[in-house]
Amino acid sequence: YEVDGVQLKGYTAASLMDSFEWLNGYTVGFGLYHVDFTDPNRPRTPKFSAHFYFHVMKDNGFLTNDDERMLYGEFPQGFLWSTATASYQIEGGWRADGKGLSIWDKFAHTPLRIFENDNGDIACDSYNKIDEDIAILKQLRVNHYRFSISWTRILPDGTKNYINEAGFSYYDRLVNALLAANIQPHVTLYHWDLPLALQNVGGWENDTIVERFRDYAEIIFSRLGDRVKLWVTINEPYNVAMVGHGYGVAAPGISFRPGTLPYIVGHNLIKAHAEAWHLYNDKYRAKQNGKVSITINSDWSEPRNPYKQEDIDAARRVIQFYIGWFAHPIFNGDYSEMMKTIIRERSLAAGLTQSRLPEFTPEEIKRIKGTYDYFGFNHYTTVLAFPVEYGNLQHYDGDRGAGTTADRAWLNSGSGWLKITPFGLRRILNFIKEEYGNPMIIITENGISERGPVDLKDSHRSYYYEKYINQMLKANLLDGVDVRGYTTWSLMDNLEWATGFAERFGHFYVNRSDPKVPRVAKESVSFYSTIINCNGFPDPASGPHDCMKQEPEGNQRGSDFSFSR
Repeated sequence: YEVDGVQLKGYTAASLMDSFEWLNGYTVGFGLYHVDFTDPNRPRTPKFSAHFYFHVMKDNGFLTNDDERMLYGEFPQGFLWSTATASYQIEGGWRADGKGLSIWDKFAHTPLRIFENDNGDIACDSYNKIDEDIAILKQLRVNHYRFSISWTRILPDGTKNYINEAGFSYYDRLVNALLAANIQPHVTLYHWDLPLALQNVGGWENDTIVERFRDYAEIIFSRLGDRVKLWVTINEPYNVAMVGHGYGVAAPGISFRPGTLPYIVGHNLIKAHAEAWHLYNDKYRAKQNGKVSITINSDWSEPRNPYKQEDIDAARRVIQFYIGWFAHPIFNGDYSEMMKTIIRERSLAAGLTQSRLPEFTPEEIKRIKGTYDYFGFNHYTTVLAFPVEYGNLQHYDGDRGAGTTADRAWLNSGSGWLKITPFGLRRILNFIKEEYGNPMIIITENGISERGPVDLKDSHRSYYYEKYINQMLKANLLDGVDVRGYTTWSLMDNLEWATGFAERFGHFYVNRSDPKVPRVAKESVSFYSTIINCNGFPDPASGPHDCMKQEPEGNQRGSDFSFSR
């Protein structure tokens, strides 16, 4: 075999097994097989690399596998194509027109909480730029736009005691402008910016939050529901419970106090969602004919070594403690047996009298189960799982009993946690299909970041979207997963929570050094808009396709998106 004039006759792996590595002793392992030097029998266990090398030899090279092979075809008629933002990340106007303070206003104004002490005081100034935002949405050619409402812009102290009409006017005008542009609004009620006044009385830890959230939802449903037909109650409850109340790296910034807190917060989030859903179902659905659900986020998890049962079990725990924490009660009824058993046994073993995971009453289980009209799902990446023993640590991490890492071969992004792993999307969509009865799915976030100097040629983003959307197409056409919509994160670069403005997920660059904060299109705008125009991927073997020719912005095809449960 000749490459660049060099004849290759063969290849030899460095070492069959871990061995004595000279000055490094047994601390470094070069082997395809792990050797347990603590065992007198010196057992050999194949590493993942051994299985990988076996397949390279078996195939005599590298074959394109099913994950990498493109599928050509279209999504169902009326497919929902969207992009997303969140109120605190883009709006600015943090004290404008009577808006109250949120937990993110306080968190971002606390030194050392946000990278480079960035904050959302101005952000992308979307509060003053409805026309500009509509223009870039039209340029992107989406037929839906997912955005969130700032609770404190409507109810400054979080309660219905006072409705701030000036703040409400912004969302009223935004919804009307979207509809005039033939873009359907997809509205999230809660995307993490809890009123500070409610946090001061316990926030999501205080079960009175359930009624407060229901009151807030009713005001929004009654005012906007005649025009908004798609709703998300709560965005990513896992992040609210764990990142905000477990690890403390997001507002309200509570960490390791106590081991029960994230589960209490999660419990109240689920009940608040269910009450908002029932409110809509009982009072507004017949007249407004909209759909309400929750958006749940999760990575996909693979075993670090697919041939080790311990790693396989760890990967299952990661999934059940992530997506299953919130999906199981809503779609199947109650927490999963895995979560209930593990947390109860570890709690009792630590001398507690009951499980740290709260219990739903039989009436609550019945009321929560089935409170969905679709499965809202946010997904970005995949992890490799392995078992970790945390001893008696009474915390989510100890309950899950797993660590995660990434394959070094996976492509990076601007976020340390986000690796480009398209195959994981298809696999977790199939998991949802099998675990939760093949519900209708709308992917409500999916995207990739960059850091460093601004480069409008974001080829990595186009690559990411091509591969992930194609995996979604495979899940739909080949696996029968009922995917009805797809949403990119994000419309524009914005305040990416604790990382500030350093990590940029947008299709549009926002020049914040210019007082007018203009939006500038990156190359992925044209790429994504072409996928939308084609409603998928036309086969290049059939020749040039008309959908590849962009029409004027005003002629984009509207969506007739609709479904019934």
